[in-house]
Amino acid sequence: MIEAAKIWNEPNNKSHWDLELDPAWEKFAEMAIAAGRAIRAVHPTLPRVLGGISPIDPAFIINMKERGVLEHVDVVAVHGFPLDWNLWQIDEWPAKLAEIQALVALPVWVTEVGVSSFGAEEVQAWGLQRTAELLGGRAPRIHWYSLYDLPTAWEATTRHREAEGSSYYRHFHMGLLREDGTPKKALSVYEQHAHAIGLCQWFHYQDHRLDEAVRWLRRLGVKQLRTGLSWADSFRPDALSWFDRQMEALAEFDVTVTFCFTPEHLGVAPHHTSAPKQPEAFAEFCGRMIERYCDSSTRASAPPVPILADAPAP
Repeated sequence: MIEAAKIWNEPNNKSHWDLELDPAWEKFAEMAIAAGRAIRAVHPTLPRVLGGISPIDPAFIINMKERGVLEHVDVVAVHGFPLDWNLWQIDEWPAKLAEIQALVALPVWVTEVGVSSFGAEEVQAWGLQRTAELLGGRAPRIHWYSLYDLPTAWEATTRHREAEGSSYYRHFHMGLLREDGTPKKALSVYEQHAHAIGLCQWFHYQDHRLDEAVRWLRRLGVKQLRTGLSWADSFRPDALSWFDRQMEALAEFDVTVTFCFTPEHLGVAPHHTSAPKQPEAFAEFCGRMIERYCDSSTRASAPPVPILADAPAP
């Protein structure tokens, strides 16, 4: 069942938010506040998580605090990939986490941490073990990214793709399982820590890996899972049928569900990283999904969030 709702994914990363359109995150803050209010109107206690920041940037958190966003969330989340994309070393994890913890009175979760096997599987296995040692007991929630490698026939969700050089190709090697489902060396290391470290696995629209992923999650003893429901995907044919199938398959896990990705026809610019033309449209999507997928016994007795008229997909 859904145990937390996450508002966006890496909003301070130019691959996930159009900083040219919103350089000071003013529009993001407006959207996040609207989403926080919508989620709370539907559910009285569900933790609202401010999308995992990447890079870990205290200035961004100060910005969100000054704009009032932290009054409408219950958790702040960070992401870190020091062996692949960040300009700091893995042993700096405790200090990086402490920087954010010192700024907020809210819990700080690590909702994505991972190491690619781009160079060698042994690097990933060592990085997982070292990460567990460094973060254990320092964060109330940790999610390893990810269960599966990204299929090579797909594209990574990043704006500049191959122009990023090896940084782009590392996206395809973050899994504990290869694209064909066979285990890497790091899988046995993760299994030792599955009781304390959850997983993050994004599922694409009509993802063929869903059922097999559930079998692996059970086998590994995973309790906490982070995944996403895409606002952009909600305009695809039979989107709700796919969402229903995904959430039913994951019902036995404690799920942190991430809401993100702007539909082209609702963005200031026609791109999934764009700020929406109307922040309330994203907020309505968040509220509607919580109302649909949270246990009714835990939701507020308030009337349902009104559904805005959906514009047709282009």
